[in-house]
Amino acid sequence: MAGRNKRPKKRDPALRIIAENRKAKHEYDILERVESGLVLLGTETKSLRGGKGNIAEAWVRIEQGEAWLSDAHIPPYPQAGPHNNHEPTRSRKLLLKRDQLDRLARRVQEKGLTLVPLLLYFQGPWVKLEIGLCRGRKLHDKRQAIKQRDSDREARQALARRR
Repeated sequence: MAGRNKRPKKRDPALRIIAENRKAKHEYDILERVESGLVLLGTETKSLRGGKGNIAEAWVRIEQGEAWLSDAHIPPYPQAGPHNNHEPTRSRKLLLKRDQLDRLARRVQEKGLTLVPLLLYFQGPWVKLEIGLCRGRKLHDKRQAIKQRDSDREARQALARRR
């Protein structure tokens, strides 16, 4: 299990990214990252192996002591046929340790934070989902973040020119 605020290493040969929620980095301040497993059907896994899947509109909810991924789109597997396939946007159970689940549930209820799926990827044979504990940004916060990114980029470029 990955520790807090640690992203999976993109250069890891056993890691293959399926989908990334790029909009979340702009819309939210990501306070903490948690890696979780997913309970999937066979046709969902095969469809994901084909590189298809979308988590841009997905969200995570905690109900009755379990975490669920909602509105993630995994298209039907074409070779499975109509009777053996899955529903593309069904809710999928997330596999988290009990202490992680309890801690996230407490933080979401107390401080008005939300859980957002950030990254869907294969780690070896397993499908993993990186969840972010996030706080929504206001418009002025987004502008501030853009200004900060631009100034950081200019500073890096100035240092590179000096060398």
